[in-house]
Amino acid sequence: MALRNIVTEGDPILRKKCRPVEAVDGRIREILGDMLETMRDAQGIGIAAPQVGIMRRMFVAEPEPGRVYYMINPEILETDGSEYGEEGCLSVPGYAGTVQRPTFLRIRATDISGEERTLEFH
Repeated sequence: MALRNIVTEGDPILRKKCRPVEAVDGRIREILGDMLETMRDAQGIGIAAPQVGIMRRMFVAEPEPGRVYYMINPEILETDGSEYGEEGCLSVPGYAGTVQRPTFLRIRATDISGEERTLEFH
């Protein structure tokens, strides 16, 4: 695994539409591993592929140590409720703001092993 450069606000890549991942292969797993290492090094809890210059629909999240989610071609199926919380973004260093998020989220995505899963977050 390797650390990748984090793309920062102002770079047009952060506003472009990503392409889906066609197959979960060794290259995709390597990129996801690099993303996890880069995110941890930057003390983040989530990072999307465009944030490291990869225009693919995937992200990594680690909401608590050791609980890693690899989401490939994620699709939001359902949301409910609303809450506000303070968040930062690795692509906007030094800034944090109040963000509105759902209190319930159901998402379908492929994981790092290539299995499609439906996950719920409360």
